[in-house]
Amino acid sequence: MLKDKLFTEFPPVSTAQWEELIIKDLKGADYDKKLIYNTIDGLKIRPYYREEDLEKISYLQTEPGQYPFLRKKCKNTNAWDIRQDFVVTNVEDANKKALNYITRGANSIGFIFEDDFEISQNDFAELLKNIDLTETKVNFVANHGTHVILPLLYKEAENRNIALENIRGSISFDPIGNMSLKGKFKSDIELVYNKIAEIAKKNANHLKFKTITVNAKHFGNAGDSLVQELAFGLALGNQYLNIATDKGLSADEVAPSMQFVFSISSNYFLEIAKFRAAKILWTKIVEQYLPQNLKSCKIFMHAVTSDWNKTIYDPYVNMLRTTTEAMSAILGGVNSLCIEPFDKFFNSPSEFSERIARNQQLILKEEANLDKTIDPSAGSYYIENLTDSIIDAAWKLFLETEDKGGYIQAFKQEFIQTEIEKISQKRDMNIATRREILLGVNQYPNFNEKIATQIDTNIVNKELKIDTDNLWAKPLKQYRGAKAFEMLRLETEKFAKRPKVFMLTIGNLAMRKARATFACNFFACAGYEVVDNNGFATTEEGIKAALDANANIIVICSSDEEYTELAPQAYQLLDNKAIFVVAGAPANTEELKAKGIQHFISIKSNVLDELKRYQKLLN
Repeated sequence: MLKDKLFTEFPPVSTAQWEELIIKDLKGADYDKKLIYNTIDGLKIRPYYREEDLEKISYLQTEPGQYPFLRKKCKNTNAWDIRQDFVVTNVEDANKKALNYITRGANSIGFIFEDDFEISQNDFAELLKNIDLTETKVNFVANHGTHVILPLLYKEAENRNIALENIRGSISFDPIGNMSLKGKFKSDIELVYNKIAEIAKKNANHLKFKTITVNAKHFGNAGDSLVQELAFGLALGNQYLNIATDKGLSADEVAPSMQFVFSISSNYFLEIAKFRAAKILWTKIVEQYLPQNLKSCKIFMHAVTSDWNKTIYDPYVNMLRTTTEAMSAILGGVNSLCIEPFDKFFNSPSEFSERIARNQQLILKEEANLDKTIDPSAGSYYIENLTDSIIDAAWKLFLETEDKGGYIQAFKQEFIQTEIEKISQKRDMNIATRREILLGVNQYPNFNEKIATQIDTNIVNKELKIDTDNLWAKPLKQYRGAKAFEMLRLETEKFAKRPKVFMLTIGNLAMRKARATFACNFFACAGYEVVDNNGFATTEEGIKAALDANANIIVICSSDEEYTELAPQAYQLLDNKAIFVVAGAPANTEELKAKGIQHFISIKSNVLDELKRYQKLLN
């Protein structure tokens, strides 16, 4: 056993000394611009954190299982439910599929019912046939009508002689969340309030089964920021507490029967911090309702991998995205997790994709051992400070929402929709300009990938049906960030002849290679065939080779200095036989434009808008 601490021979270095050295290395450059990372939420993330940065954080010394319940306390430490969801087409097939999932590692099943559904007691019994309700969690998901499941479940438990308190799972009863998607309640608002209280009261004696769901994932799939998802999700949850307690129920009867469903973005560390912050903030909210049992303040979090950042081109990258997202959720301490199949965005999920989605969780549990450590990110200077920053930002936005009268009034006033749209528009622009990368779509595309014949366009283009008559509020738009690029590329696949883009590489070796690589990636994002070249000795040679190749677009790739002479030469030789493009944003752009050259692409270009423009020119 070591008697002395390691590295004691090295003298301590103060923050002031670190900062002094950093400023020296910056050589006059702006510290904030160079080293402070500003998130889309406006959080300022420093380049490093030290032990002293933990001093202001009050919740660090809490023990597992103790208030404010940041850390789990259970026999399997950081255990979570491996949940798998699927659409019910008929109850017999759904039952077989569920049993298959259970025998292969899932311990929580989500039955999804599309549109308005009807199910009898006999059908319900068939759906759950041979499923041990005391071992497997059962969850029921639908846009409307999930409350009808509850009496069916009670009757099934009675028929099997199972105590209700031994059944775990959930129904996705979320009328306010559904209103957020549809723009109106399905019935009179007072009837909705009564139904919320009725459901909560029915379930008050067996709170392990969650009957009120807060679908914060709707905000994530509308392109919001993670601070917004957390703040508006908490506001929605608080609205349910308000309604139920106003109807005479206590916080102890309502809060434990609620579950929050969050999406998970690909921002790895920030997502870990988001889930940790959610625990602290929900505890703070429920505490205001004076529960008799402090454990009523604990949040139950189910996480689902985000739809917003998934792609139909290069779809196997979705597996990488969902793996890191799953890790964020697990390390953040969620209770339950569902990884969506990588192909669900363009096809009915295959047996392979469903197996992979399930096995991703099994590997993270059985091989990466992520269930073995309670709150594994605890004490990390970086993640603890991220958590604290998100707590502050989300609480501020939550209070702003409450000042509008709570979630429902803030939504009716379109405060929530407007705030989300501000962020989603920024994110759309970031994707269009490649500040936010969607691998395989707006950067590094698979040059020869064609998918039009392999996808179900009904699934790709599927949108939530919204009755626009008598809208109560503006609905939240659910969409994928990649879709605009994907639609452009699918349009290219319809061309009788695939457009060809030819790289006229000439002059400075380093510059022509760099710009040709950039231009190839640029035009391949639209699905065009790109032809790179080692280099030409003269513009005449390059133009002849391009015309012989029947190129539709010719991109000259050289250095800024050489463009002054070479670009006009090539443009004149081409004589409008193809679209001529200069790769880069040379200082003499206006001079080149004066000579008739109109097309330029650079890292500052709006890639999406530019490709749409070339698509029109080619048509």
